[in-house]
Amino acid sequence: MRNPWLWVPTLYLAEGFPNALATTVALILYQDLGISNGRVTFYTGLFYLPWVIKPLWSPVVDILRTRRLWIWQTQLLLGLALTGIAMSLSATHFFVISMAFFWLLTFCSATHDIAADGFYMLGLAEKEQSFFVGVRGTFFRIALLCAQGPFIIYVGRLEARTGNVALSWALAFASMAAVFLCMGIYHAVVLPRPAADSPGDTESLRKFFTEFFSTFEAFFKKPKIGAMLLFLLFYRFGEAQLLKVTPLFVKHARVDGGLGLTTEQFGTIYSMVGVVALLAGGIAGGILVSRHGLRAWLWPMVIVMHLPDAVFIYLSYARPENLHLTAACVALEQFGYGFGFTAYMLYMIYIARGPHSTAHYAICTGFMALGLMVPGLWSGKLQEILGYPHFFIWAMLATIPGFIVTALIPLDAEFGKRSAGDSPAGR
Repeated sequence: MRNPWLWVPTLYLAEGFPNALATTVALILYQDLGISNGRVTFYTGLFYLPWVIKPLWSPVVDILRTRRLWIWQTQLLLGLALTGIAMSLSATHFFVISMAFFWLLTFCSATHDIAADGFYMLGLAEKEQSFFVGVRGTFFRIALLCAQGPFIIYVGRLEARTGNVALSWALAFASMAAVFLCMGIYHAVVLPRPAADSPGDTESLRKFFTEFFSTFEAFFKKPKIGAMLLFLLFYRFGEAQLLKVTPLFVKHARVDGGLGLTTEQFGTIYSMVGVVALLAGGIAGGILVSRHGLRAWLWPMVIVMHLPDAVFIYLSYARPENLHLTAACVALEQFGYGFGFTAYMLYMIYIARGPHSTAHYAICTGFMALGLMVPGLWSGKLQEILGYPHFFIWAMLATIPGFIVTALIPLDAEFGKRSAGDSPAGR
């Protein structure tokens, strides 16, 4: 079996980038190209939908082909979708054409997520999963931050060099397309071939649909599934609202209550300082859980994830001009996120254990996406009503449901603990 360090980081970079391009970068792209804010917000907001409803076709991924095959083939399709976006930006009806390619990108990305998450559970032993869960979460988050940081900075520098906004975005998306085409080829070679990664039996259409619906039935019949779903929906209730507002706050003009950072300053803080802090938090979380089990670290992770959100209350009242102080606050919040999110990701693995683990994990991520999407829909309007300081106070209060649902969930005492004979890099 191949060393997990050869494929776990790259697999979750490939999972994170399309997500960020569709849900965050697309908004900036269309604003730069003159589309009204109302249309941009509405249409890019719908890009979350494939991740919310992906459990509906997760059994197809589970049954029809191997997860390994789904992974590298969807990565090639993502490369083609990015190529289409790049080529469409100079067209007369660029908005409609590029939106079509974005929809291809989002559905391919959601399908890739199903296969990748299922493959993670098949390609690693359960004891290794607890160690690498911090790594996979960290590299997924790194992809999100790099898309919002270096990628956007790269576009800005291209604009300064070419003087052409559409061309600059097209060149940036073409570069990303080349990356994904190479990544698809790389994973076709490097991914291990676990014996458990085999397609289901599709001998008859009736059996196919029976297995399809039995997958969902089995998921919702899990013991204490209600408490588990509440955890998935509300563990990040406060964080889900912060995710939409904090970038606006950091970049908003100081006269309007923001910190007034430039695009380059924003990218530098979130893609460099933030990445290092996130990396430290995610890896620390994975190591500690692998040594002592998830139950031993669950409550510390809940606390460390949610309390650092209070730095934005301070920033919104003090509005410091010292860039290093702002970077330190962001680093603290990112470390807490990386550390605490380890518990969330590992608990999704806990829920998905057993037959149809790929499909059941996809159902979990669908609830995760729903838990992010719904609170995010009202967060911007709520911030306009409350103002930044009061909104961040509300966001801290909104972390309380995360503590409540954590107290309700079942959890085996030994889950996530690596035995003395296991090696995290031995496969």
